[in-house]
Amino acid sequence: MADHKNFYYTKEHEWVEKITDETVRIGITEHAAEQLGDIVFVDFVADLDAELAKGDEAVTVESVKSVSEVYAPVSGTVTKQNEALADAPETVNAEPFAGGWMYEMSLSDAGELDELLSYDEYEAFVAEEEA
Repeated sequence: MADHKNFYYTKEHEWVEKITDETVRIGITEHAAEQLGDIVFVDFVADLDAELAKGDEAVTVESVKSVSEVYAPVSGTVTKQNEALADAPETVNAEPFAGGWMYEMSLSDAGELDELLSYDEYEAFVAEEEA
């Protein structure tokens, strides 16, 4: 597994892993999974091959506490969904950076990655949010 310190992050608690120059994998952070509580359902709102603009809703995550949306942190086309989450949504809680990834997309503008937070910036943001 890649080191999640090299991932990109959003203030909405999503992570972005750059797999190739054109492809990224997206999920929610450990902090988000803890806040949600036990995840019981993951619904892919965006279909395969859907074109998403940054900020579009991509996935809905239902937990015992609430329902939350996961938004596209960058613009692109959905190329893969983690189908295993249909049968095992709790994987997002158990391993949000590994088996709990949600979807992959091909980037339409790799420059958007530069607008996201680094690991250190994200950690500082979470610490400030919890203060």
